[in-house]
Amino acid sequence: MPTLSHLDALEILDSRGRPTLEVLCQFDSGARASAQVPSGASTGTAEARELRDADPHRHAGLGCLRAVAHVTGPIRDALLHQSFESQSQLDTTLLRLDGTPSLERLGANAVLGVSLAFARTHAAERGLPLHRHFSGLLPHTASPPRLPRPTINLFSGGKHAGGQIAIQDVLLVPLAAHTMADALAHACAVFQAAARLVSERYRSRTLVADEGGLAPDFPSTETMLDDAVEAIRRTGLVPGRDIALAVDVASSHFYHDHRYHLDGAALDSSAMIDRLAAWVERFPIVSLEDGLAEDDWDHWPLLLQRLGENCLILGDDLLCTHPERIRRAVASHAANALLLKVNQIGTLSEAARALELARAASWHVTISARSGETEDHWLSDLATGWNGDHIKIGSITRSERLSKYNRLLAIEHETAWPLAPAP
Repeated sequence: MPTLSHLDALEILDSRGRPTLEVLCQFDSGARASAQVPSGASTGTAEARELRDADPHRHAGLGCLRAVAHVTGPIRDALLHQSFESQSQLDTTLLRLDGTPSLERLGANAVLGVSLAFARTHAAERGLPLHRHFSGLLPHTASPPRLPRPTINLFSGGKHAGGQIAIQDVLLVPLAAHTMADALAHACAVFQAAARLVSERYRSRTLVADEGGLAPDFPSTETMLDDAVEAIRRTGLVPGRDIALAVDVASSHFYHDHRYHLDGAALDSSAMIDRLAAWVERFPIVSLEDGLAEDDWDHWPLLLQRLGENCLILGDDLLCTHPERIRRAVASHAANALLLKVNQIGTLSEAARALELARAASWHVTISARSGETEDHWLSDLATGWNGDHIKIGSITRSERLSKYNRLLAIEHETAWPLAPAP
């Protein structure tokens, strides 16, 4: 059983230049590893709570020194020189130490950093690739190993791009690619075609949003989708056959007074479902993420009934990787896919529980990065080890995104595993 001999943390900066944490863990055997924690901009109300310093004179109140102090103080005091038989035992200790439903006392960023660093150190102790260690955290599955199929950010709006258009992201889903290398080659070709289109049509430089997507001043959502299809065609690839689209609607962010404020219209829930259905009919969309607001529970089953045969109805803010919300969505037939973000729930073990619930309901699972990311690439190993159907990292233009794509390429090179089936 591994015994913790050292635990430390420091404040680092994420891809938006905002503070986050790196946690270092060491066992008495000498095995040691670290892990960096991401942070989201588009967050659901049910997410576990990051701890920020709230000092307006330092990092605009977003500093993480209190979270660092919790790792090097009460968490280290509780864990040091203790032996843990499993990831679950460590994570249960962390949850009990915090004692709040949303990790408000110690901070989800502090707790997750320790959970991840312990897992990576345990993998080093066992001499295993991290993805193999992650796979061992789940009950045995007969599914053959594979790589998650990427969904790759092309265009951004919403909170990722200053709100120049309401919806958050339009993503590419390589359908014809059989390897990660081919999937990225197709996405890179479309991105370059889209960059040229944006320059021609909007007189816009190739400036990118939080997750690396292009973010010109689109006049409407339909124009954004039209431009995505045209960019695919300009490469010689066929929309809907070679590459499809996924749309992160992020509806909660433009839902006010029981209306969806989209493209100059104020739509009720039924009209919003009609609008989404029109997009799916007109464009090669295979996934809709947060098509309705996170608390519009009465209408999510209607959305699934209307479109679930044609595309994935993916819950992010709706579900927040939270087992209770997933159970409710399964029981009410509100979705058929989970967007899994580990920092929404705070520990690897709780995220694994969310994954198991989704799998038991025969849902698809997309394992996702956050808009505030680091160069750490543990997410690629997690999505591979947990047999994710898709991975959502961002675009192909920034190092915090590319580190994860490059890790997937390395895993592919080492294993020759295929991509997960196309949706």
